[in-house]
Amino acid sequence: MTLPRIVSREEWRTAREELLVREKAATRARDALAAERRGLPMVEIDKEYVFESGDGKATLLDLFAGRHQLVVYHFMFAPEWDAGCRSCSAFLDQIGHLAHLRARGTEFAAVSRAPYTKILPFKARMGWTLPWYSSRESDFNYDFQASFGGDEPYERPGVSCFLRERDRVFHTYSTYERGLDGLGSTTTLLDLTALGRQEEWEEPAGRASALGAPAGSERIRYHDEYED
Repeated sequence: MTLPRIVSREEWRTAREELLVREKAATRARDALAAERRGLPMVEIDKEYVFESGDGKATLLDLFAGRHQLVVYHFMFAPEWDAGCRSCSAFLDQIGHLAHLRARGTEFAAVSRAPYTKILPFKARMGWTLPWYSSRESDFNYDFQASFGGDEPYERPGVSCFLRERDRVFHTYSTYERGLDGLGSTTTLLDLTALGRQEEWEEPAGRASALGAPAGSERIRYHDEYED
């Protein structure tokens, strides 16, 4: 095993400060990339998708739960499987308390092709309470390139983001596989959405007040203090 070199505290501090310069540059580059992402055009969804949950049938609009944005995690769980994907399970394990996303008008849900009768016991086994829907009765997974048919069908993990304007739903962004690296926290998920973190410093200007509420950071509470 090759371990880091052993140096004095002064040498470590010098090396750390040199690395910090590059870390700050990477942070600025990440913010600029997120702004470009928010500048992407969007596509209206006019196809009717049917989902199944413990509450019965649902539409894509229903998955928003009345909020302005929706982040869907394409969880790999094919109908013939007995359990969900291990890597996808590790991803969901790191998702924080959804109250912080919801305070910014954003809902999160997992979607899989497995029937809900398989999803429910696996969800209970994992101890998750987040929304999880079956898309087995629609082409949702195929249309958003999380599932592929043909001679060699396969699934792949991904995230798709949607924006709601009254009863109209728009697809704003999707990423898959290595594009999920580093995701899981509230801010990293919001960085994928059209409204972003809803902070005053974000570009393009004006989206921080899109929900008619204070900037995102001003809405942060302990998760048991949110009204919703």
